[in-house]
Amino acid sequence: MFEAIAFYLFSILTTVMFYITVTTKQALFALTALAAGMIFISAFFFILGADFLGVVQIIVYTGAVMALYAFGMMFFDTTRELKERSGSSLITAGLSILSAVFVVLIFVAPIVSTKIQVTAPLIAGATNSQSVGMVLFTKYLVPFELAAVMLLVAMIAGIVLAGKKMDRSLTLMAEEEIMIAEEANRKVLL
Repeated sequence: MFEAIAFYLFSILTTVMFYITVTTKQALFALTALAAGMIFISAFFFILGADFLGVVQIIVYTGAVMALYAFGMMFFDTTRELKERSGSSLITAGLSILSAVFVVLIFVAPIVSTKIQVTAPLIAGATNSQSVGMVLFTKYLVPFELAAVMLLVAMIAGIVLAGKKMDRSLTLMAEEEIMIAEEANRKVLL
């Protein structure tokens, strides 16, 4: 009974947080909701008894979102309203249909296939963390290392691409100058 209540509670909370992430116009609100959603996802792992994966979810994904949060605070001018332009509705419909087909294939593939089996030997008496470690560092060592290199390259590229020239620092400006700059930004957006 407890698992069912916890599952539905965290399902609702996760859905609400990701809905806020997608619909809000404020970057910092979106990143905060994204971090909360990632933490709520880790609750599913804890409910299922996969404590190691729950902790990894919190450390890796929520830590990555917090790094995004820090970059968002440093590099985005959150005092200014953004005017977004909508894309082609044909592209949106096409991507939606493609995503729906992909989700259906993900859920149907295990049902259709009868030859799915575990290929890594299980060690008797091993805990969840030990089993994950054995499989990760024996059978999947090369993909694990490639993923680490790709994440390092993505992090360096993100740092390089996120840098932008700032004309003036808001912390060094007087309040009147900030108000004048905001008015100028509003006129440019209109």
